[in-house]
Amino acid sequence: MRLLHTSDWHVGRTFHGRDLLVEQEAVLGGLADLVSDEKVDVVAVSGDLFDRAVPNPEAVAVCARVLERVRSAGARVVITPGNHDSAARLGLFGGFAAAGGLHLRTKVAELHQPVLLADAHGPVAVYGIPFLEPDTARHALGVEARGHAAVLTEAMRRVRADLAARGGRSVVLAHAFVTGGEPCESERTIAVGGVQDVPGAVFDGIDYVALGHLHGQQTLAEHLRYSGSPVAYSFSEARHVKSVWLAELDASGLSGVERRLLPVPRELSALSGELEDLVLDPAHTPVEEHFLSVVLTDRVRPLDALRRLQVRFPHAVRVEWRPEGGRDTELRFAERVRGRSDEEIACCFLEDVRGEPPAGRELELLREAISAAAREGDS
Repeated sequence: MRLLHTSDWHVGRTFHGRDLLVEQEAVLGGLADLVSDEKVDVVAVSGDLFDRAVPNPEAVAVCARVLERVRSAGARVVITPGNHDSAARLGLFGGFAAAGGLHLRTKVAELHQPVLLADAHGPVAVYGIPFLEPDTARHALGVEARGHAAVLTEAMRRVRADLAARGGRSVVLAHAFVTGGEPCESERTIAVGGVQDVPGAVFDGIDYVALGHLHGQQTLAEHLRYSGSPVAYSFSEARHVKSVWLAELDASGLSGVERRLLPVPRELSALSGELEDLVLDPAHTPVEEHFLSVVLTDRVRPLDALRRLQVRFPHAVRVEWRPEGGRDTELRFAERVRGRSDEEIACCFLEDVRGEPPAGRELELLREAISAAAREGDS
């Protein structure tokens, strides 16, 4: 049996305010080509199908078209909800969808009931564990202890009990932070009481564990992997190589796992320098169509910097001003203003904010305002 492991689609998410639905559909639609080319039997989506519990109609339409293409290519699909999804909404018509090969495993009480798929070597039990919010799930599972490790340990105890009774090969889908994984900026924390880690040993005894939640593809053990998100959702993912895992199970269990790269709809890049140099230097031509994060080093904060950058770099989405040489930001406010007049404090504030002190008519207006405030305070 050939299984394609993906997760964290986050359909409907934006990138620094930019809509990504076109890019998401282009990348996710390509999964259908992989299913056809690689003769994939089942696609496992380990949580965060959508970016929010109530996705907008456009995001729902994109997801529906992608799943329809994957099914038409010949694969069964098993989906579990992540911490961004609404399990109740996602699983609303799960019983009907299963008849068409789309299996939505969204109910905590049924996590030990697998989707049974068969190949030439017999059945494979695919267990879908929905994201387990500890304080809610521990009551549903009858667990006294708090935290992600406690509820997932109980969930896996139930899975193993079912597997021991039926025998055969097994796959588990889970959305969790497993110890040893490396997070990035675009993931929403699932920490409760400061504890979110789950030891990898919780999943021992399973042939393949398809993990979701972390957006960088990672291998924690041969059978224990994160697929990562198919599209980058923050500049912290600039070094990620977006891909999916293709796992194969033979008669005895997991026989191998291979990586399959995904297309990159728009690359991420970062630039640093003075505004005029950035908009004129021909050396930056290769990144003109990239999503761009820019650090400006001008001594004086440039006005309307993002708009000016976007004339040349239409996908510049983030600008930060860090003047060359830096500024002393460590002193406490009381230390910085001690012994200074109101005028000196106001002038220093303006210089800190924009990089140059007030002068000429502006300085005159500032002095008039300070004098007026002083007169009002004395009256």
